[in-house]
Amino acid sequence: MRFAVQKRQKGVALIVVLMLVALVAVIGTEMASRLQLHVTRATNIKDNNQAYWYAMGAEQFAKKSIIELLERNNNVVSLEGGWSDEFTFPLEGGGIQAQLMDMQTCFNLNAINAANVNNDAGNNAQAGQRNRNDSNNTNNNDNGENAQQNTPQPAPRQASPDGAPPAEAEAFERLLTEAIPELDSYAKEVVRDSLIDWLDEDDELTQSGAEDADYGALVNPYLAANGLMVSKSELRLVNGVQPQWINALMPLVCVIPTVSQLKININTVKEEQAPVLAALTGVPLSDIQSLIGNREPSGYENVQDFLSESLFSNYPLSDVQRQWFDIKTEYFLLHTKTRYNNASFAMSSLLKVENDDTVTVIRREFGGIR
Repeated sequence: MRFAVQKRQKGVALIVVLMLVALVAVIGTEMASRLQLHVTRATNIKDNNQAYWYAMGAEQFAKKSIIELLERNNNVVSLEGGWSDEFTFPLEGGGIQAQLMDMQTCFNLNAINAANVNNDAGNNAQAGQRNRNDSNNTNNNDNGENAQQNTPQPAPRQASPDGAPPAEAEAFERLLTEAIPELDSYAKEVVRDSLIDWLDEDDELTQSGAEDADYGALVNPYLAANGLMVSKSELRLVNGVQPQWINALMPLVCVIPTVSQLKININTVKEEQAPVLAALTGVPLSDIQSLIGNREPSGYENVQDFLSESLFSNYPLSDVQRQWFDIKTEYFLLHTKTRYNNASFAMSSLLKVENDDTVTVIRREFGGIR
């Protein structure tokens, strides 16, 4: 009897020991798995950080290169030297792939608001002058009576005296024609006027445009920006823009945040960007392509040489159009892709040349957004 009890106790003890061994094995496996996970996570963080700093290093190199480019050519920027070509720089465990682009070879969408801003400023100035005149008339009243003061209101914003859209908006409409030939006239007017309404600060509806009421009636409602764009991806939200053709337009347009000026560097426009120059000048695309193809690598020494080209005798430019062209560049865009071990990183940096000939970063986008 005693022997049977001892045998059962030994069996229970063996089971307990086996359970403890199994538990320790499970805990050990879990600890090893967690350790491996932490090691992998730390490695990935290290590799991603290294890829990020590779991109920042490329940005610093680009800033230095821009300064050298401007100093070497007395601030005149052309494609000579191949600075805009994509280059690859191998590094231990990875590498850098980067390309520096001139941001003044594309159509700045914010420029369509430039004429509106100028008109509003002119209207406010006229209103202020009327206020001063009314005040003087009151002070000079010999009867001493207080003349009734009617506070003048700024005149309504007008695109131009004859009701035509601003020159920048007309150029954008021509760009739509060059980029999307199949687009009909009404569709182009809708996109043009809707973009004007998207950028201006008021709620006044342009002829074929759209304001908050139109966007608010959508299935997924939103409001118009009523301000300058910060990214050209906003164009997808503008009334009339269709996904069927927007990809054909996107490489030709850009957005420079807080800038509503339209400036194109005639020395750096490439043949694939010829539709931009054709839209700004009104010259047929084939003639512009020939002009770019025959341009000297060093470009034009001044804007007047460009405006003196024989083809412009048949397509005279207005004073406003002549202000759109330059031989200098103030904004550059750097696209960077880096790799380190199994990590990769993409960044786009918008660089600005300041008045003191320094280069600053005014925007960074991660993920390779162009």
